[in-house]
Amino acid sequence: MIEGPLAALRQAVERTRAVTRDRPLTGLSHDDADDRAGTIDTDSARDFDPFPLLRALHEAGARVAVIGQVAGILHGSRELTGDLDLLWDGDPAQAEALAHAFAAVGAELLDDDRRPVPLTPQAFLLPKVQFESRQASGDCCTVALPWGTLPVREFLDRALTVSSSDGLAVHYLRREDLIAMRRAVGRPKDLRRAEELERR
Repeated sequence: MIEGPLAALRQAVERTRAVTRDRPLTGLSHDDADDRAGTIDTDSARDFDPFPLLRALHEAGARVAVIGQVAGILHGSRELTGDLDLLWDGDPAQAEALAHAFAAVGAELLDDDRRPVPLTPQAFLLPKVQFESRQASGDCCTVALPWGTLPVREFLDRALTVSSSDGLAVHYLRREDLIAMRRAVGRPKDLRRAEELERR
C-alpha cells in the first residue's frame, strides 16, 4: 500500500496544529487524557507530529506497529489525537534499535508510574514504557502486557504496511484488529472510534 493513509495522517497533523495553535496550556499530558475526548484536549496535542519518530523507527530498523488513534486515522478516522501508541514484539534483539530511534527524537522515557527511565536498550525490556518528545508522546507497548484474550501477537504479525514516496514504511494494525482492541478497552472514546471504523 502506498501513501494514501499517510496523506490522511499528514492532513490530520495539520488539522491538529490548527485546532491547538492558540489554545492555552492545560498542564495535562497524554497520560491525563479524558476517557471521552482523548488526548486532543491535552498539551500533548500541541505540536503533535508522529512522523519524526515513525521515520526514526524505520531508519533504525525497528519493527513496530502503530495502534491507537493514529492507526485509526490511517484507516480513515476523522477524529484527531495528540498521542502516538506503538506495539512491538518485545524481542530483546530489537531493543537497541528502539533506543536509538527514541534517542534520535530526544525522547524521555517513563515507567507506568510516571517515573523516569534511562533511555537505554534495557528500558524496552519493560512490558510498556511511556515516552515524551517535543512532537510526539504516547505508550510503547509489548505483547507481554496483560491484553486479556486478545491475540495481540497475531495482530502484530498481520499488521499492514504503508510506504511513502520517499521510502518511509509505517506498520499499523488491521482495521478489524484495531476495532477488537478498541472494544476490549471499552472506554467511551474507544467505543465511539470502533463504531466509526465499523461504518467505514
